[in-house]
Amino acid sequence: MSSLDKMWLSFYAMGFMVISMGLIYASRYKMKNRIVKLVFAIVAYVLLISSFFAMVYLVFNGPTGGA
Repeated sequence: MSSLDKMWLSFYAMGFMVISMGLIYASRYKMKNRIVKLVFAIVAYVLLISSFFAMVYLVFNGPTGGA
């Protein structure tokens, strides 16, 4: 994976974290319907877990050793 691809992956992971933060806030404090709350929470936690694994991959993969 090139350095540019790692950069984009880190941006996507950070974006997923921001989106999951908003979804968790909405599901806990703004929603009244239990089914919609559950769907929002599940989507938020899936995004959060996927961003965690992306960041773990990026941290432990190390630099690419380019020019």
